[in-house]
Amino acid sequence: MIETVELTRQDSPQTREQDRSRWVALYVLCVGMLMIVLDVTVVNVALPSIQDDLGFSQSSLAWVVNAYLIAFGGLLLLAGRLGDLIGRRKIFLVGLGIFTAASLLCGVAQSQWLLVGARFLQGIGGAMTSAVILGMIVTMFPEPREQAKAIGVYAFVASAGGSVGLLAGGVLTQALNYHWIFFVNIPIGIGTAVLARRLLPADKGIGISKGADIPGAVLITSALMLGVYTIVKPAADYGWTAGRTLGLGALSVALLVAFVAREATTRRPLIPLRIFRSRNVTGGNAVTALMVSGMFGMFFLGSLYLQRVLRYDALEIGLAFLPTTIMMGLMSIRYSERLIMRFSAKVALFPGLVLILAGLVLFTRAPVDGSYVTHILPVMILFGTGSGLCFPALMTLAMSGATPGDAGLASGLINTTAQVGAALGLAVLATLSASRSKDLISDGQSIPVALTNGYHLAFWVGVGFVVAAIAITLTVLQSERQTKKEPEVEPEPATAEPVYSEAS
Repeated sequence: MIETVELTRQDSPQTREQDRSRWVALYVLCVGMLMIVLDVTVVNVALPSIQDDLGFSQSSLAWVVNAYLIAFGGLLLLAGRLGDLIGRRKIFLVGLGIFTAASLLCGVAQSQWLLVGARFLQGIGGAMTSAVILGMIVTMFPEPREQAKAIGVYAFVASAGGSVGLLAGGVLTQALNYHWIFFVNIPIGIGTAVLARRLLPADKGIGISKGADIPGAVLITSALMLGVYTIVKPAADYGWTAGRTLGLGALSVALLVAFVAREATTRRPLIPLRIFRSRNVTGGNAVTALMVSGMFGMFFLGSLYLQRVLRYDALEIGLAFLPTTIMMGLMSIRYSERLIMRFSAKVALFPGLVLILAGLVLFTRAPVDGSYVTHILPVMILFGTGSGLCFPALMTLAMSGATPGDAGLASGLINTTAQVGAALGLAVLATLSASRSKDLISDGQSIPVALTNGYHLAFWVGVGFVVAAIAITLTVLQSERQTKKEPEVEPEPATAEPVYSEAS
């Protein structure tokens, strides 16, 4: 007994040093994630300046955003799986290098084609970097309480980065010029890469031979890229029932069906379909898609309401969303881990969704002459509190059914779901809002009244998305503790990959 105690005491400084290194490594990962997430929204504030400088037309200007989204959303799933196969640290560093180099190209671009091409490269680097982060966190922090806390920190960065991007974009564009929204990534990217090489544990992956399905990779990447393109371009420009939209959408679905058929029959699938046997993986991704569809519509259309109806400038819009960021950070970092450990992630998720629902309902009552304190601030607080509860809980649930060998795949899947869900939800809500406003203007309503009513309709549709998410939470999702108590499935032969212990 005495020897054991002495040995423990001797090891404790080393243990503390290892713990400190893990947490520093987590912060390095989060800085990388923040850089990627910021870039999704920071560009939106600078679009008018980019248009004036490079001479974009109104329609072609959308490609500054869409080029990034198509590459980012299309490659997340593939990048996550490649992290499992050849090493997550390697994929993270390569993605960081591509993103940083592409940011330099964006900053110096003096032509439209160079900026759009560099934004596409940024999307590739962003997908590689962000797809494997959650998988690395899960393997670095296997103990449940530490894992919940680490996921809370990551969830705050991933969810609050969008509103921080609005503020950062406004500050950089107004104080300097739009080029600096790209240049600022360069020192951050280099510093993150240097620290990542020193602090992140090296992992070899399970081997490319376990999932080297080139045709499957081509099918899923093509399906996702074409799907995101259909959402952000033809659907937004021509409507959801236009022939071009329906044709491209059908082709995207056909590619996805072909991918599923291949993965079900090939001996070495790129994405083993057994991952979807987990109720928490499948249900968690469904809830994420519905929740972000409603949430990101609020962020985008809420920004337009502040700009077009209440006449806020770019910096004021960023400051208006600051309470959301603060509440996200407070809940994600300080309270979500405690609630998840005490009650379970599923129990913590439900009140978070209810708070988001309440925020959307409250936003439907914002008038043309709305006051920030009365009509906007309560919505921001409800959204921030609800998001701070939901994102850590959803990530915990979605990762709870994944084996260590599939952590990168599960991480890429939940990130893909969030990005595609955001794009789909935003396209649906923006289209409905614009159509409603246009009809009201034709009927003689003033522009501010027509715009406000269009935003209200979109927020009510967002309410429907969140209600559906609550229904899935109550009927499909299981407590991660219940998952762990279920009996193990009989192991497959040594050549196969590990199976999930959670019943479908």
